[in-house]
Order: sequence, then C-alpha cells, then structure tokens
Amino acid sequence: MSKTIRELTEDLLVAPSACAEVKETAQNYLDAIGSENEAAAAKTFVAELEEDIMPIDGLIAFAESDMGAKVFGEEGAKNILIHAKEIKSNGAKYCDCPACAACEALLEKKDEILK
Repeated sequence: MSKTIRELTEDLLVAPSACAEVKETAQNYLDAIGSENEAAAAKTFVAELEEDIMPIDGLIAFAESDMGAKVFGEEGAKNILIHAKEIKSNGAKYCDCPACAACEALLEKKDEILK
C-alpha cells in the first residue's frame, strides 16, 4: 500500500537529510490543507521539492569533490560514492537518502498535490 501525501510529507519533515527550506514549505503545505491558502502553499511546496531533490549524477559529483570529503569525511564520501554508483547502475535517477526518497515519492504525486 502506498503512502499518502500527508504521510510522505511527514516523512520529509523528520528526515535528517532534509534542509530547513523544504521542511518549512512542507509544514506550510500541511498547515494550509483545506484552507484558501492550499493552492499557493502546494505550488511553493512542489517548487521546493523540485529544487531540493538531488539527481544521482549530482550526488556522485559531490561525493567525488573536496567539499564532499569535508561534509561526509573521506571514508563517508567514498562509501556514498560507491553506493551512488551502484544505485545509478540499477536505474536510480536521484539520491536515495530519506529526504530525497520522500521528495521523489511526493513529486510522483505532484498532480494530486497541485489539484
């Protein structure tokens, strides 16, 4: 059974890898459901999801960079790079961290969010 938009949005809110901006727009969207502000909040939320999801090639490039090593540590960046290349070879288009996985699932329901 697939998760609802609300459940996926709540997953995003608790994802440690989610940035503050996407969490803010997610909460604003949930708060606006059923109100006159829902359509505007939905547009802002979808735009933020599209901006924040990390394409797999971007993750690979980041993990290979000096900044990736600073953020994840050398060993962590190496492990992320190996994982990213593996999931890309299996067809992944995006990072599969909790935040990106929630973004991807929500973007699959974009038409429902923007209804």
